[in-house]
Amino acid sequence: MKVCIITSTRADFGLLKNLIIGLKRNEKFKTKIIASGSHLSKNFGYTYREIEKSGIKISARIKCKFVNDEAVGISKVMSSCIIQTAKILKKLSSDLIIILGDRYEILASVIAAHLSRIPVAHLHGGEATEGVTDEAIRHSITKMSHIHFVAAKEYKKKVIQLGENPKSVFNVGGLGVDNIKRLKLLSKKKLEKDLNFKFAKKNILINFHPETLNKFSTKKQFNEVLKALKKFNKINLVFTMPNADLDSLIIFKMIKNFVKKNTNARYFTSMGQLRFLSCLKYVDGMIGNSSSGILEMPSFKKGTIDIGDRQRGRLKAKSVINVKPNKSEIIKGINILYSKKFQTKIKSTKNPYGEGGASEKIIKILMKTKLKNILKKKFYSLDIRCA
Repeated sequence: MKVCIITSTRADFGLLKNLIIGLKRNEKFKTKIIASGSHLSKNFGYTYREIEKSGIKISARIKCKFVNDEAVGISKVMSSCIIQTAKILKKLSSDLIIILGDRYEILASVIAAHLSRIPVAHLHGGEATEGVTDEAIRHSITKMSHIHFVAAKEYKKKVIQLGENPKSVFNVGGLGVDNIKRLKLLSKKKLEKDLNFKFAKKNILINFHPETLNKFSTKKQFNEVLKALKKFNKINLVFTMPNADLDSLIIFKMIKNFVKKNTNARYFTSMGQLRFLSCLKYVDGMIGNSSSGILEMPSFKKGTIDIGDRQRGRLKAKSVINVKPNKSEIIKGINILYSKKFQTKIKSTKNPYGEGGASEKIIKILMKTKLKNILKKKFYSLDIRCA
């Protein structure tokens, strides 16, 4: 089977990495990798290099020109992605496309695959992020996909509720847990050397993205975060830059200005998967609204202060503290995170996204999958009585 995997960000490649390696080692698959989105952007750290450092060859590249972070700019990126993907897929003549998540660049590539009559396997569908445009994008990708690998039982139900045949929906668990279980994480000393950063007695990672459906501005929300963090000058603050979303450049500028004025703060455009996961091991917790605080941080039995509605609707472990995007709530959340009561509670945290093994499960299912006539889908109707 000729398989083509499309990755558009540092985040989805981190999740896909073990699956890519597993497929490449399996003689039943001929696997090609397409790099897209922010992987090829200087502003976002040229993260395609992380793919190459992993020993994985990039077969094709979809060059996205991120002129700005406004709706028109992103729409131009999507239209360019559709055209470029269609050309690449024709050249590679793949039997199956594998994609993950809910990025707009990925939606564009899926549209191209749909029009090219190439079946799609979608990972991490059925999830909810009610505060961002990704919610609708994710479900749109589901409807154009033919095989679904979901991270939890509840998400399997949602994909079926969208009209997908239960026989095509597989609960394999979260891919993020796989990485934590498989990777040999760096020692604190090695990590400090690699990052040129010294951990203090207390350390927090900040990972904040625009909440694209919120009526309040990104600037106003993130300003509340920074005002709260200013109150904790004895805690080392490690910022990671946001993805290429609407209003992401606003956060970029605010982080840079904050770090200039606060000696206990550092920022990184992209740490890479190994350093990022190693960092999760050594910090006390995470603040922000990133999916990594929901999907991965619980496996380290560390607290996450989840701000606002970006991740609202997702399954969350008891290590997650939900707060509103205002200074007083965030300060309260940080105090809870460091409290003895909370630290005792999270020792027994279980990650709702499983215990690992997702990559192997996906490969085993794909080995049994027959692609003949898979493009012709019927809407699977549930017995729901309407009022």
